[in-house]
Amino acid sequence: MHALERLRRYAGMTPLTRPIAELARERTMERANAGLIWPYRGEVEQQLNNCQRYVAGIAELFRASPVQGWEAPHERLAAQLAKHCDWVRGAVLPRARPAPALPAELYADRLKRVGVDITPEQAIALGTASFAEVRDEMARLAAPLARERQLASTDYREVLRALKREAIPADHIVDLYRERLAAIEGIIERERLITLPQRPTSIRLASEAESAAIPAPYMNAPRLIGNRGEVGEFVLPLANPNAKSAAAADDFTSPAATWSLTAHEARPGHELQFAAMVERGVSLARAVFAANSTNAEGWGLYAEAIMAPYYPADGQLFALQLRLMRAARAFLDPMVNLGRITPQAAKDFLMREVLLSEAMAQQEADRYAFRWPGQAVSYLYGYSRLRELRMKAEIALREKFDQREFHDLIIAQGLLPPKLLERAVLAELARRYPGTARSPALSGSAGSPRPTAAPAR
Repeated sequence: MHALERLRRYAGMTPLTRPIAELARERTMERANAGLIWPYRGEVEQQLNNCQRYVAGIAELFRASPVQGWEAPHERLAAQLAKHCDWVRGAVLPRARPAPALPAELYADRLKRVGVDITPEQAIALGTASFAEVRDEMARLAAPLARERQLASTDYREVLRALKREAIPADHIVDLYRERLAAIEGIIERERLITLPQRPTSIRLASEAESAAIPAPYMNAPRLIGNRGEVGEFVLPLANPNAKSAAAADDFTSPAATWSLTAHEARPGHELQFAAMVERGVSLARAVFAANSTNAEGWGLYAEAIMAPYYPADGQLFALQLRLMRAARAFLDPMVNLGRITPQAAKDFLMREVLLSEAMAQQEADRYAFRWPGQAVSYLYGYSRLRELRMKAEIALREKFDQREFHDLIIAQGLLPPKLLERAVLAELARRYPGTARSPALSGSAGSPRPTAAPAR
């Protein structure tokens, strides 16, 4: 019923409400009259192309639910949005920016908003150096795989192409990912990597409208306030309706590719992080108001890394491919937004060097250009800060270091940004191990926020 009430409000059918389309037009013109920059043309065109797809997607969700009486407000909203899209086509599209580059100050602020506290130049340096190292590691791993499978080339790109051809049918995808999740949970328990939540994980395929709105795999987080048993959803799109070609989106449909994606989106990645916060309790300040992509995405990439040693060799190669993509993001995103490379050139690079499908590369280029400028840097940066924090803990604790204790403690801090997270974790470790309190590696604990303790081991 809440969904129906929201639909009625969007259509302006509830007292004291106005149609959301009217409000959107007013806000757009307010920005224009204030002299703010207009949106990027590529973004406007894509949203216009998806206008009817989104409207149909809303109807699809209601048809699949037990909610009654949604048809009339949906029909009214659909008419309002069709009129709004016509207005955008005539009033906004002609004024849209031809290139996505943002003013340098605005882009630097975008980085800060997602928890990245380094400059665009430092992000480019981090990304390019990491890209070169990961690519070399992929080359070393690809060579024996090529010989084992009797492939004509040992180039990592050709090995990935061969593995991608082992795609499984769409109607078996979810079952395979569930099998991978069970296997990963077994590894986590056996190796004592982290404490698993008690609640289950949901895995499903995305609808067409969801795939258009978010063309990459993602975790639909459960409510952190007033949760009544809702669980996180690992949502997997099998196509990108915004792609420029009909080529298959083969990035996550082969058995070897399922390992690392499951680790990132489900466990021990995003879903575990949020499920643990719901089950164990984290303050609103740490769970909601401190939320930032550097923490969440850094943990997701770190989760991939700690699981990778336990995969078969082909699964390890795909794990490295995903890390290669995150390294590329760290320099392509700032380069696009500083006007040093076009979104098309970034897309071409990803297809050629990272071997992403056209559909996946398109969503990457769109991500940098307009979907969420700056956010793509948060993956590698957050990962690097967690690796740095772990090394400080290992150096200080030596044989007392326990990775499950360390990982539980990371999760227990909620979604703190990197500097506060480090201070809180080091302070708690110093409290638990008084003999190491004077270690230089734990010196960051001075003046730290009060840590949240992890569950008893």
